[in-house]
Formats: sequence, structure tokens, C-alpha cells
Amino acid sequence: MKNQSQVKTINWGIIGLGSIANKFATDLLTIPDAKLYAVASRSQDKADLFADKYSATKAYDSYEALANDKNIDAIYIATPHALHKENTLLCLEKGIAVLCEKPFAMDAQEVSIMIAKAKEKNVLLMEALWTYFLPHYQFVLKELKNETYGKLLKVETDFGFHRDFDNSARLFNKSLGGGSLLDIGIYSIFTALSTLGIPEKMEADATFFKNGADSSCNISFSYKNGKTAKLKSTLLEDTPTEAIFYCENGTIKINTMFHMPTTVTVIANGEEKTLDFGYKTIGYNYEAIHFNELIRAGKTESDIMTFEFSEKLINTLDTVRNLIKLEY
Repeated sequence: MKNQSQVKTINWGIIGLGSIANKFATDLLTIPDAKLYAVASRSQDKADLFADKYSATKAYDSYEALANDKNIDAIYIATPHALHKENTLLCLEKGIAVLCEKPFAMDAQEVSIMIAKAKEKNVLLMEALWTYFLPHYQFVLKELKNETYGKLLKVETDFGFHRDFDNSARLFNKSLGGGSLLDIGIYSIFTALSTLGIPEKMEADATFFKNGADSSCNISFSYKNGKTAKLKSTLLEDTPTEAIFYCENGTIKINTMFHMPTTVTVIANGEEKTLDFGYKTIGYNYEAIHFNELIRAGKTESDIMTFEFSEKLINTLDTVRNLIKLEY
């Protein structure tokens, strides 16, 4: 067992300095063997402010300049969805490990190009779907795998919040991948895929804003063994935002904001108990710690968020998009 002084500190860079980047940087500060080394924005002022806030060593006014910094071990990409492929390829070409925010890219073709480049360069690449690494979600996956309450029969998820339509905001900008599906629907689809797998049949319908971005999406998955998933995403209303797993002998419910640090309620044998996982951070540190360990071990792919899973996820998103006739 290495002591702390023998563990290599991972120098991180961040590209794209919006709200998620702030959350990631906040949690990076809680990891002893990681350092926010450099940040990049298209604006030097924005980069300087971000660097000062999180004690980063360098602040760049271009993504290219950051990618050329030889002191960086890992780059977190937190730009809008439509830029993920371009930004990822820039960093992979320089031989720098990339943790790219979800969705990995706009469609399966872009994801394939990114994965192919990572393999060509023999460089670590991972989609940053933070929920997969959260202790409460790992607990639920373990309970389902062990069939603690019998076989899983049905999954139901919802993810919704109300925002007034703003054509200038990224969330509603279709050209940047805005809308409910890629922003929040991805979490519901992820939940179904990580517990039930690829469905035999998919059905979906959606509503749309006046600019063509989807305002809500309702998805149904059917499986050969009679299992089902009902998934909802909406930007029109606040919903409980829960994930519920109905098993033969009990129900496991991830409580409100299921995709982020929260509690889990188990209902079985006429009893109900709620588990608190004692979270002390926003939750982004778990995926960052995993990524750091992969770098130190010389890995080029995660054994949790695998390329295969990212491909399944984007292919499913593409299928849903086709069903609701959504084009970016």
C-alpha cells in the first residue's frame, strides 16, 4: 500500500467553464492527489476568474493552448454537447487522457470517431456520466444484481424541471444539442440500460418548443421476458425525479434527484427503510477518483463506464431521436 506521498498527483485541465465545470472543480479540490492545474475558456477574463476561484496554476484563452500544455495529465471537457467530439479529438491528438461530459457526443457516428481516436493514440477516454460512480447508485446496482428482493421486473424514472423558454440559452438551443432528451432524458435511459439492458422494443413520443428542441419525451422499453421501463424527461414541469425499481419481493426507490447524491428507500416485507449515504460533496469527485486510478494504472478504458456501454447509450438515444423525429 503506497502512502499519500508516493501517489502521483494528477494534474487536471478543464475546457469549458460553465456551471458543471464549477461543480467539478469544487469537488476536485476535495481529492488530495489531484490538482486543478489549468483551465481554458474562449475568454481570458473568464479563464482568469475561474482559475483564481479554484487556485488553478494556468488560465488559457483557447482550448488549443491548454491542450498544448505538457504538464496536464487529464482534461475534463464541459463544453456544450455539440462541441464534445471536436474538443475530445483535440486533446486525444496531444496524448492527454479525456473525461468528456455526457452525452459523449451528438450521435453514434461521432462517438465511434472519438473511441477510434483514443484506441489509435492508446490514450484513456471516458464518458463522464457521474451517476454510475455514486455510492447510492452502486448500492442499487449491487442489490439488483444479487436479486436481494427477487428479479427486477420494471423500472420507472422521471426527470423534470420547469424553465421558461429562452431561445438564447444553451438548454433550448437545438444546434448545441439542447432539449430534454440529451440533457436529462439521458439519465433515465442510462438507468434502464444499466439495470435491464438493451430493450427488444422501444416506443417514444415527444412535445417540442417552437424552435424544434424537444420540451418533453416519454419513452417505453419492452423486453423479451416481460420486463419494462417507463422513462420520462421534461422541461415543462417539476417532477419528483425518482428512479423506482420494482422487484418480485420488494421495491427500491432512489429518491428525488436520483441522478445525484441522494437517499434510497427500500420497501419490502411490509417495511420501509431509507438509507443515507452520508454524502459530503456535490458528487463529481467519485468519477474523478476513478479516472485518476485508471491513469495511474495505465488503463485506456474504464471497467465501469466502458466504450461498449457508451455506444449502447448513444445508439439508444439515436433510436429515440428517430422515433420522435428529432434532428439536430
